Amino acid sequence: MSLESDVRDLWQRHEDGELTAETASADVADTLAAFLDALEAGDVRAAEQSGGDWEAVEWVKRGVLLNFALRETEPREYGDVTYHDVLPLRETGDLYERGTRNTPDGTVLRRGSHVGSDCIVMSPAFVNVGAYVGDGTLVDSCDTVGSCAQIGEDVKLGANTLIGGVLEPVEDAPVVVEDGVSLGAGCRVTSGFVVGEDSVVGENTLLTPRIPVYDLVEEAVLYGELPPERRAFTRYVASSVGEHDLFDGGAFKPAVVAMDLEAQTLDATQREEVLRS
Repeated sequence: MSLESDVRDLWQRHEDGELTAETASADVADTLAAFLDALEAGDVRAAEQSGGDWEAVEWVKRGVLLNFALRETEPREYGDVTYHDVLPLRETGDLYERGTRNTPDGTVLRRGSHVGSDCIVMSPAFVNVGAYVGDGTLVDSCDTVGSCAQIGEDVKLGANTLIGGVLEPVEDAPVVVEDGVSLGAGCRVTSGFVVGEDSVVGENTLLTPRIPVYDLVEEAVLYGELPPERRAFTRYVASSVGEHDLFDGGAFKPAVVAMDLEAQTLDATQREEVLRS
């Protein structure tokens, strides 16, 4: 049987109530470990591109969930600290062989996370189970890469950047940051948002499907995606809530403005005209 069919079989047995953490056999543990090995090697991923769109790989996300459902919490050691979790940390011997650096004192790579060749992971940083970090990418200090998040090649995640995880429901695609993207310090990317390749995002920008992206290149308002080759930053636009009597002088809501990557930065007057047009 293939790894996929093994995971699907375990999922069905678990759904039927036949399989629990207490009843899982050594064979089940071996399948779960083989699945985590495949994630770490990059042989399986929680999302794939199909026809230009990113889609969740349902059986892979189920495999991640099974590693919680069919394991019991155990005391584990990390340096001088004892912690308690269902998963151990990832072995890192392969990183050196592939030219990847992870600095000490706080770099946490959870079991089942993939970190590519020639990467840099600065402490403190956390890469969760099911996450994929492509070759040549920088994960800077105080960054979090959430469960099943997909980070492309040659990406720069600025310090204190949060890449959210999407584990459930299994049909939902996780956060995706495509190749060549640069995220400024303090950015937040959540809820399955897709950042298009080679885009540059200003510091402290929040990218989530609930906040509109005003794409000045295609003159469209988008949700849940930033197109490729954009320069993006946060601005505030008038909110309809401002019509309420409680908001003397109006109210404003956050938005993201996306310009052509080669465009000159708009001055304050130009930005105001664009957002009001």
